[in-house]
Amino acid sequence: RGGVAIGDAVLDLSQIIDSLDGVAQVAAQAASGNSLNAFMAMGAEAWSVLRLALSRGLRSGSTHESGWRQALITQSDIEHSLPVKIGDYTDFYTSIHHASNVGKLFRPDQPLMPNYQWVPIGYHGRASSIVVSGTDVHRPQAQLKAPTDDVPKLAPSQKLDYELEIGAYIGVGNALGDAIALDDYLAHVFGLCLLNDWSARDVQAWEYQPLGPFLSKNFASSVSPWVVTMEALLPYFAAWSRAADEPQPLAYLDSAVHRTTGALQIDLEVALQTEAMRASDAWSSVSRSNYRDAYWTLAQMVAHHTINGCNLQTGDLLGSGTQSGPTLDQAGALIELTANGKNPITLSNGETRAFLQDGDAVKMTAFCAAEGHARIGFGSVVGRILEAK
Repeated sequence: RGGVAIGDAVLDLSQIIDSLDGVAQVAAQAASGNSLNAFMAMGAEAWSVLRLALSRGLRSGSTHESGWRQALITQSDIEHSLPVKIGDYTDFYTSIHHASNVGKLFRPDQPLMPNYQWVPIGYHGRASSIVVSGTDVHRPQAQLKAPTDDVPKLAPSQKLDYELEIGAYIGVGNALGDAIALDDYLAHVFGLCLLNDWSARDVQAWEYQPLGPFLSKNFASSVSPWVVTMEALLPYFAAWSRAADEPQPLAYLDSAVHRTTGALQIDLEVALQTEAMRASDAWSSVSRSNYRDAYWTLAQMVAHHTINGCNLQTGDLLGSGTQSGPTLDQAGALIELTANGKNPITLSNGETRAFLQDGDAVKMTAFCAAEGHARIGFGSVVGRILEAK
């Protein structure tokens, strides 16, 4: 059932419904179910009303303080499930730093494809294999063919990777044939999560021409259990711009409002834990970055996705694509950090990794912080790799 994270506790919405009234009560009823879809479909006004009612009720000295205290559950005592029933899943490719780093590995003469700076690139992924944080992931097997092999073989992936992404849940969709205007995206996007789009790089290299990723991606993607609403993130919106010597976006992907508030400042981190580290619960940080460095914004993702009349629906998930910063230590995937395995990284305990090994766990975390505003945490998305079945 639905809950709201309050520090180290969770407010059980099902226990406070009767203490609310009006739109807030209806919204709390919808949000207390086994998914957030019904609440998300109510729209931005209901999202805001419930958020305000919760804020007021949780304040010290409020009339609800003592009663609501009984509805708090310690986070360590709960189990997580997917917060949203996900309908469709579209994964974008919005970090020019990631695109350039990967492009240099395979196309040193032309790291970026000609359309990258004009089009928010994306592909349709598999929603059925999206799992909540804490779910173990088996190493996938599929067809592999190294450049020196005469024929492909069926085998477990040897280049298993993670991808650090931001996920966005659609709350209110659009009618088939209609587009969502760039400056209207906040009426449609409910909130954000963390997303790890597990990737088998050796499978991907063999299969991706001509239609793109398939078995290299669809075996699993992991999401954090918490959804941070867009309203909560408003203090962290930032100016967005495109360098004068780069192609400027077409009109449907540009506006004065977007240039003022289109970027979003979210600090991101990836950490690895090997089997040897697990006994002491140690983690090794391998990269830090910030979502403000995305080349294409969330608003642009939504506007481009629908410009042809594609109808987004409540519960759809949009992935930002791997988020990497301008320096290599800010890369959001091992394929970048290790130059496709050629330069293994050294972890805090001295172990090295080119790609993920069986027993390795990946933890992604994020937060927003700014002077004068409350720090907002996204929780984490964690997954451990098990041997191939």
